[in-house]
Amino acid sequence: MTNHVIICGGGIVGQKIAAMLSEGNIPFIIIEQNEKTADKMRANGYQVLTGDATLSINLKQASISTAKAIAVVMDNDAKNLFAVLTARDLNKKLFIATRANDEFMREKLIEAKADYVIMPQKTASKEILKELGIT
Repeated sequence: MTNHVIICGGGIVGQKIAAMLSEGNIPFIIIEQNEKTADKMRANGYQVLTGDATLSINLKQASISTAKAIAVVMDNDAKNLFAVLTARDLNKKLFIATRANDEFMREKLIEAKADYVIMPQKTASKEILKELGIT
């Protein structure tokens, strides 16, 4: 696999990213630790590697050296940070997008050389306030 996207985490966010990439015919592989979740995603026709996305061996198996981007979207901030650090170590040119649940972790992910960090709860809150005409 080359010029593809690696998705770390098959939760709600990972599933949405996979669906959008699939619609756009963009090649991707998902790394998901939970076997049931991995099986569900395979049933959708997605290529899934069952394993821990924080481990170099699994990122290498997902062809990180030839990937164009990685979306690190696990539900655990510490795991996201470790995956970002590992991914950056394995591929210096890779575009890394990730999520964080608080400002402290956002700063740590930026220090770890993530290219894009989103805080879903903060973004959703701003959108709701905007729709309510409060901001």
